[in-house]
Amino acid sequence: MDTDYGSRSKPRRISIQCVQLGLTAYAQALQVQRRWHARCVARRTNALLLTQHRPVITLGYRRPCEQIKLAPVQLRAKGLSVEYAERGGGATYHAPGQLVVYPVFSSLLQKYGARRFITQLEEVMRQTCLRFGIRTSRQDGYPGVWVGEKKMGAVGIAVRRRTSLHGFALNVDLDLRPFAYIVPCGLADRGVTSLRQECARPVAFHDVERAVIENVASIFEADMEGVRDGESPE
Repeated sequence: MDTDYGSRSKPRRISIQCVQLGLTAYAQALQVQRRWHARCVARRTNALLLTQHRPVITLGYRRPCEQIKLAPVQLRAKGLSVEYAERGGGATYHAPGQLVVYPVFSSLLQKYGARRFITQLEEVMRQTCLRFGIRTSRQDGYPGVWVGEKKMGAVGIAVRRRTSLHGFALNVDLDLRPFAYIVPCGLADRGVTSLRQECARPVAFHDVERAVIENVASIFEADMEGVRDGESPE
């Protein structure tokens, strides 16, 4: 019996819709996330949102306010607000020059499970840093990626209706001094760093974005449907 094995099609890979939001206020990006989350829950699809936030401090769902060192009036004088997030983790700082990535994944989260999902997000950051010649590591009990005792990227997710929210923040080229206003992720004995600081040279933000997109596709074994701008799901 003749069999044409060459005619067999390969299994279709899971796809991800990639959306670049540009510079956003944290509350604005949260609303965008929620719209995409509703879409992904309904269709069991996956979206990758990339943004930079205007300066803001965020706290995880346990609201560890003791991790903020300044009084509200002092924060306001520095142009900073505090937002409460439904992710895990402690206090962190976001600002332009930091790449914030929100993988709103339904079928991919269900494929890998939450624990492995977080590990893969860390691997995305680790592989991205390697593109620029910087070796980072994961450390047991301390989520994110590290250069020695300094955190390069933070990770914190939430899962609602079997679909993820929030994600990770990778320090590319931003002023790190405002991290001194908080206890980053509740770790008083550790510091923070950035790609620019470790490379000792400017790093093109769009190159980091492109590397993250490519690494997400590779590590999650998925196809990017295309990168586009915009906030609302189609």
